[in-house]
Amino acid sequence: MSDANAPWLVVGLGNPGPGYAANRHNVGFMVADLLAERIGGSFKRAQKAQAQVLEGRVGPPGPAGRRVVLAKPLSYMNLSGGPVTALRDFYKVPTANIVAIHDELDIDYGMLRLKLGGGDNGHNGLKSMTKAMGPDYHRVRFGIGRPPGRMQVADFVLKDFSSVERKELGYFVDRAADSVECLVTEGLERAQSTYNS
Repeated sequence: MSDANAPWLVVGLGNPGPGYAANRHNVGFMVADLLAERIGGSFKRAQKAQAQVLEGRVGPPGPAGRRVVLAKPLSYMNLSGGPVTALRDFYKVPTANIVAIHDELDIDYGMLRLKLGGGDNGHNGLKSMTKAMGPDYHRVRFGIGRPPGRMQVADFVLKDFSSVERKELGYFVDRAADSVECLVTEGLERAQSTYNS
């Protein structure tokens, strides 16, 4: 299978369960849910991995559309590497066709940065993925900003978005979903020039 025809694996990072659903750390799940809505399907439990998956296409209808496997790992964030590697192997996805959507402390709230490879910047989901398969996958980094005052990082990421943040959250999640579609269909350079802020 040539890389041009290889599927993409788009992974929203988060923690499973309703208690975490609205946390800042779960913004990857929020973007994945919106992409699933756009594809017009619903997540199903994967046979071969501890994850929920949805197969579909993004981009223009017909052969120009790209085959995508959307996934939400059902392990906790710090164990994301296992399910992602299992899905990569099952669907025969090149590592360069994997996209991780995740929260990012070092970027202002709502801002996006797309890149290929790099460090994990202390993010446990990325740390687990990189340990399992190396760093050469795409990242869609969704800014959540830094915790206020002396709040611990762990407490901040596991809190829900504030009421002020929630007013714009839908817009920012929508934009992040657009950036993923652009990355998959038009490439990293085009997606960076359009969405990096």
